[in-house]
Amino acid sequence: MIRVSVFNAHPRRRIRRRELERVMRGVLRGEGVRHAAVSLVCVDSRRCRAINREFLSHDEVTDVISFPLESGERLEGEIYVNLDRVHSQAREYGVTSRNELARLTIHGILHLAGYEDLTRPARTRMHARQERYVSRLAGERRKI
Repeated sequence: MIRVSVFNAHPRRRIRRRELERVMRGVLRGEGVRHAAVSLVCVDSRRCRAINREFLSHDEVTDVISFPLESGERLEGEIYVNLDRVHSQAREYGVTSRNELARLTIHGILHLAGYEDLTRPARTRMHARQERYVSRLAGERRKI
C-alpha cells in the first residue's frame, strides 16, 4: 500500500494537496514501489534553511530536501519543499508555480527511491527521469 501525506507549513502560500498526492503516487508507482509512506511538507525559505543547517550542516536556502527514513521492502521518507523557491524558480524557468512544485516533489521522491545527483552522469540520469515524470504528470516543460 502506498500512503502519501501533504502538509502546508508555509505561513502565507497555499497548495493543492490532492494534486500533489496524485503526483507522488504516480512517481512511486512508476518506480515500482508497492509499499510506501511518504510525507511532503511545504515550508518557507527561513524554515528550509533551518532544516538544511540542522540536519545537513548546510547553512543555505535550498528548494527541496529529502530524508529517507526506511528503505527495503517499504519506502518511508519525508520531503520538504520550499514554496518561496518554487515561485521564484517558476518565474526563472518560465513555467507555472504548480508545475515547479510538481517538479520539486518528483525530485524529492526520486531521491527517496535511491537516485542521486552528486556526479554529472548521475545528475543527467536523474534529471531525465524527473522530466519524464513532469511531462507525464504535470504536463509542462521548463523553458531554458
